[in-house]
Amino acid sequence: MPMHDIAILIPAAGSSSRMKGRDKLTEEVEGLPLLRRQAKRAIFTGAHVSVTIPCHDHPRAAALAGLPVQLVAVPDSELGMSASIRRGISFLPHGIRAVMILPADMPDVETADILRLVEGFRATPFPMLQQATAADGTPGHPVLFPADCFPALQQLTGDKGARDVLRANEHRVRRIALPGQRALTDLDTPEAWDMWRARQTPIPA
Repeated sequence: MPMHDIAILIPAAGSSSRMKGRDKLTEEVEGLPLLRRQAKRAIFTGAHVSVTIPCHDHPRAAALAGLPVQLVAVPDSELGMSASIRRGISFLPHGIRAVMILPADMPDVETADILRLVEGFRATPFPMLQQATAADGTPGHPVLFPADCFPALQQLTGDKGARDVLRANEHRVRRIALPGQRALTDLDTPEAWDMWRARQTPIPA
């Protein structure tokens, strides 16, 4: 099914302030910077992919070189996640019916998981938000927002992401369980990276 009317927004303009001088989004996973790997998983869906970055000469832009993604610079990125969402939504192409906000630091989210949320959106007769959860039902990410939420997303402030918009639309949130902890695992500290990498290393027989 064509995906030209669905957008995936990857907010990647934050400062990695908890990484003790490292940039979590250029840490390597399977030989690729995490941000490039996440963008490729989004691209594989066929949707329009937009990535916010601090500025166009930032190393994160270089990590995305050659990929068919829309890069959106966020000059006020120090204001928090809301700055990325506001600007990312403002630069979406016309005709987009829904946008999925896909955190850049969640390496366990796979292309098939993203497609499940999109399919859930298409399957409902009226526009519903689609939120990924852990296998046990704990709410997580990513979250897909129908186009009628765009004005509210453009009014966000602070560093809470789109939580307020999600809460205001609680009555029409459809939750979709992803396997294990995929919808919850984010890597924003060196300790989280170490624990995650340890889980990826096969135990010798």
